[in-house]
Amino acid sequence: MSNMKEMMKAAQKMQERMVKMQEELAERTVEASAGGGMVTAVVSGGKMLKELVINPEAIDPSDVEMLQDLIIVAVNEAIRKADEMMNSEMGKLTPGLKLPPGMF
Repeated sequence: MSNMKEMMKAAQKMQERMVKMQEELAERTVEASAGGGMVTAVVSGGKMLKELVINPEAIDPSDVEMLQDLIIVAVNEAIRKADEMMNSEMGKLTPGLKLPPGMF
């Protein structure tokens, strides 16, 4: 019975560490660019868009679709990097547990 209590304590400690890590990662940011740096997106570990920088040279009133595409590419890449950062860092807390990808 005490072995079960120890396992429960260990699981609770791991959960507390994971929550703390998720909170810390939510504050960190990643950056991605598209169009050779014409559009840059900064996203938090919590997948919130924090900043979007558009080079004035990317603004062509006759080709709005290109700018829209660059924004989508930059934001999606930044979100992918945020996911990668979260999974990588959380994986350090759970070595050997073989959790499914994207669990965090």
